[in-house]
Amino acid sequence: MAKHGKKYKEAAKLVDRTKAYHPHEAIELAKRAAYARFDEAVELHLQMGIDPRSSTQQVRGVALLPHGLGKKLRILVFAQGETAKIAEEAGADYVGTDELVKKIEEGWLDFDVAIATPEVMSKVGKLGKILGRRGLMPNPKSGTVVPAADLPRAIATALKGQVEFRPARTAVIHVPVGKVSFEVENLLENLAAVFEAVMKAKPSGLKGQYIRSAAIATTMGPGIELDLRSSLALAAP
Repeated sequence: MAKHGKKYKEAAKLVDRTKAYHPHEAIELAKRAAYARFDEAVELHLQMGIDPRSSTQQVRGVALLPHGLGKKLRILVFAQGETAKIAEEAGADYVGTDELVKKIEEGWLDFDVAIATPEVMSKVGKLGKILGRRGLMPNPKSGTVVPAADLPRAIATALKGQVEFRPARTAVIHVPVGKVSFEVENLLENLAAVFEAVMKAKPSGLKGQYIRSAAIATTMGPGIELDLRSSLALAAP
């Protein structure tokens, strides 16, 4: 078990481990407990009541954060010919096919979002093991495999702060929702967008509790349990 330093222990004292906090209160507490010298990320952690190994219980999707992630995302687009020109004009940072595939195979991963057009997926498919484990593999379900005509919209959406979510092998979903420097209301609205997207991705026919527990934490800070009822109410229409 990792040993925590003095600053973490002081921050942890602010959190009542016997309490589940209302999202607004939890965000205020997370900001207060943040102690790093850099602008820490704020992350949502969801323990899901699913079996990630079951093909009928797959949970995957994207959430568009209304206030973004607090950083400029680097967009890579796998495209060729005239489609590559469309991607460049739409604001993609890296555009190409064979040369980018080779570069990634050699270990280069300096980008945050990967988008592809259907006609190049046969080439991109070989990167599945590399990009998949990092959540970067283009996929139609996450809106990152799109025809040429939809590239400008997909790139613009990604630049605004689109985040992809899917559970790890432990059935836990980890999603960034912003930075400590964000206003509480902005973080709350980003949090609501993620809960709404996750609820929409619920597999049909799933029995039992879909989301078992939820917590937020900053990059270096302690976890803060969220009251599930009030958290799910954020996603209510």
